[in-house]
Amino acid sequence: MPQRPRLTAATALTAILVGGMLGNAAPPAAAQPAVSTTDAERDLQFEALARDVEAMDRLLGLVKRVVKLVTPSVVHIEARPIRELRVRSDVQEAGSGVVVQFTPGGEKFVLTNRHVIKNSSEPHIRVQLHDGRRISPTQIWSDPHTDVAVMRVDASDLVAARLGDSNLMEIGDPVLAVGSPFGLSQSVTRGIISAKGRYNLELGEGEVKYQNFLQTDAAINPGNSGGPLINMRGEVIGLNTAIASNSGGNEGIGFSIPVNIATRIGEQLTRTGEVHRGYLGVKLDALFDERRARAAGLSRLVGTRIKSIEPNSPAEVAELKPEDIIIEYNGVRIDDDDHLISMVKLTEIGQEMDVLVFRDGRPVRTRVRIGDMSQFSLTE
Repeated sequence: MPQRPRLTAATALTAILVGGMLGNAAPPAAAQPAVSTTDAERDLQFEALARDVEAMDRLLGLVKRVVKLVTPSVVHIEARPIRELRVRSDVQEAGSGVVVQFTPGGEKFVLTNRHVIKNSSEPHIRVQLHDGRRISPTQIWSDPHTDVAVMRVDASDLVAARLGDSNLMEIGDPVLAVGSPFGLSQSVTRGIISAKGRYNLELGEGEVKYQNFLQTDAAINPGNSGGPLINMRGEVIGLNTAIASNSGGNEGIGFSIPVNIATRIGEQLTRTGEVHRGYLGVKLDALFDERRARAAGLSRLVGTRIKSIEPNSPAEVAELKPEDIIIEYNGVRIDDDDHLISMVKLTEIGQEMDVLVFRDGRPVRTRVRIGDMSQFSLTE
């Protein structure tokens, strides 16, 4: 039986320096036309080749311009675990981060992954800026359930990255990943968005409960954690977090937190010190299975069934009912209980979401205004 790929947080031990990194492989060549033996026809083929090279040069020129705009905002992070300080170890966790502003003209922070710095503290973390300055953060906030962390740094001339809209990204869109794989800072790889809405990934110690990852084939290696995923407009659309790998290195499957989620979490942490989760107000039927789905009139097992509705909840206001089967949430097909829970918890509070349910043998569409879980005296 083949070994199941494990998900690896994209951090590295900077005591180990790995050389000889491979770049992106060229795509397989298309079938080549027969080469003419006459000088005139060969000249025509060389002219056609020159036009193709010019088109490629224009594309590569765009990539270079994007990289030049983005790299001043990317930082390298080294964090010495507190437990190692007692044994005088030189081992350090390494990752990446990106300078952002949560509000236009506001304070600049370093956005990264919690697992990069969670075992350390402010005095034992070094943030290396694009110009080579090495500083320690003055304050740290983090959220274990989304693996987002924010650091305040006391430094002048920080260059904030431009933030994009991760909701606009589509499968096949080209992207660049920037970070510090194996401690090699300011490394850039390219690829595409391979999938959206990935969840149920086994990350670290299982603390990352709420997941809605972008998947990319841009090479993400140990040390890339916390670095940005960039669209071709030079905007951050994700925060590189993990890889699925049997070897611990890149195998073409990387995962990024959508920037809309990461920045919303980061903004709440820096403003209030805590994160407010979305709330729907339903209890789900853990026994919902294929047999029960067919008995309800569905052709196959899909969605999740409501067992009960909490009083005065957003679900009650929207007139959702017990035994409703939630099929779609905001246009996304729901797979199971965990999928819906992640989607709701990661929804911005107060946002109206389109919900499709299956009720009494027919589809019913409604809209729900998502509430604040903390306002209902609930804890995670």
